[in-house]
Amino acid sequence: MLQLFKTPVGRLRLIGFLEGISLLVLVFVAVPLKYGWNQPGLVKMMGPVHGLIFTWFVFTTISVSITYRWKFSEISWKVLLGCIIPFGTFYIDKYILSRLENSDNIA
Repeated sequence: MLQLFKTPVGRLRLIGFLEGISLLVLVFVAVPLKYGWNQPGLVKMMGPVHGLIFTWFVFTTISVSITYRWKFSEISWKVLLGCIIPFGTFYIDKYILSRLENSDNIA
């Protein structure tokens, strides 16, 4: 786990995990509490937190894609799309980012 902090792709994977968890909590816990039980407190807390992590993920994705010269049409758009779909960041972590991090040729 600590080795993920050593590479830009590893850090992107960690941010993606945080973004995915925050989206799931927001969509599947906070929103039902707000509209089903009239308890908006968790949405007020998680909304901005998720927004910050989402923005951090987008900027980090752009930074990593520039650093490794990813082709937007092949990799970058998939990673960016994954962050707006529930469970998407977990999918891109398993099928795209982990393979890129483990390959010798990241570009």
